[in-house]
Amino acid sequence: MKKLFFISILSTLLLITACGPDEDLDPGYDLTGINYNPKTHVIFSDPDFPTVPNFPIMEIPSDNPLTVEGVYLGRMLFYDPILSADSTQSCSSCHHQENAFAEPLSVSVGIDGIAGTRNAMPLFNLGYNPNGFFWDGRSASLEVQALEPVENPIELHENWDNVQAKFRRSPMYREQFRKAFGIENSNEIDKELAAKALSQFMRTMVSWRSKFDKALGNAPYSGLRPVLTEQEDTGRQLFIRELGGAADTAPVSNGGNAECQHCHQTSGLFTNNSYRNNGLDFANNFDDFVDKGFGMVTGISADNGKFRTPSLRNIELTGPYMHDGRFETLEEVLRFYSEHIKSSPNIDSNLGNKIPGVGFSDAQIQAIIAFLKTLTDDDFINDPQFSNPF
Repeated sequence: MKKLFFISILSTLLLITACGPDEDLDPGYDLTGINYNPKTHVIFSDPDFPTVPNFPIMEIPSDNPLTVEGVYLGRMLFYDPILSADSTQSCSSCHHQENAFAEPLSVSVGIDGIAGTRNAMPLFNLGYNPNGFFWDGRSASLEVQALEPVENPIELHENWDNVQAKFRRSPMYREQFRKAFGIENSNEIDKELAAKALSQFMRTMVSWRSKFDKALGNAPYSGLRPVLTEQEDTGRQLFIRELGGAADTAPVSNGGNAECQHCHQTSGLFTNNSYRNNGLDFANNFDDFVDKGFGMVTGISADNGKFRTPSLRNIELTGPYMHDGRFETLEEVLRFYSEHIKSSPNIDSNLGNKIPGVGFSDAQIQAIIAFLKTLTDDDFINDPQFSNPF
């Protein structure tokens, strides 16, 4: 398992390798409109690459190291509607860069016009997650996760055998898979290699350059570093407040704890990558939850109604919020936590003694929202290395 590199190193290498004609390409390979020209096969496995400040070390699977060619192939696959049955939708149809690779809809709609039941999660910092993917944690790895949307009947509604055949018929993809994985025969192109390429691309999607990071000095910035405003810093202090004692039950407006940091940490990833019941729905018993969430995966009834704790990075951009997109705005989310937490047998212990809410004042809600907006990473959503390559 290998350390991650600064994302800027990868960006520089990708830009360097994307300039000028590629003499090695097959003359029949049509590069029209494609910004691609890897000159060399670079494996990012140097243990001396620095890690992102305040982040854990990203562990890269030994059988799927990051390469320039693999990352670029994954980027192509992410944006190519070839993965869908009617060639109308791609991964990017439900994961938009300007929304931190989430979608501004409560739930997504697939190629057949059928709406799903879950909100499209944002895609960034996924390589740091050791604890399953999707809202319910049903996929153990990025490589497994990348396979599912293609054959999901309410998403891309295709068959992987058909997709493999499309790749094998395409001179462009035959060449790209050869460069990425060293295969010699197009019959070697399969869904596992496609999933590996997609996973490589998604592991490079690291968001760590927000105003908050730059103010801390943990992200590169030219000139004077930004400083949190008084309101933003008030929100930060409310977010991290952990006083104990009477503050565990007192409303925040009267000196109580906001309880944010237990699940969303106070720096780094802004998620604990766990599955919690945050009091969205009332339940007398474990079977009362309409969407069982994590419990459907584990088979443990006490896990019913639990869902992944999302990162609060880029949260300004990733609404609607919660696993079913029920809240349109951050203010709705904060007012839910303030006044409308519901009782259930497995509600998170940090919220269970706060029912019906943590009790924010209006000014505190606005201060926390102001702080959360400092986690928006404009560099990430405008980074050309994550954009459509076609």
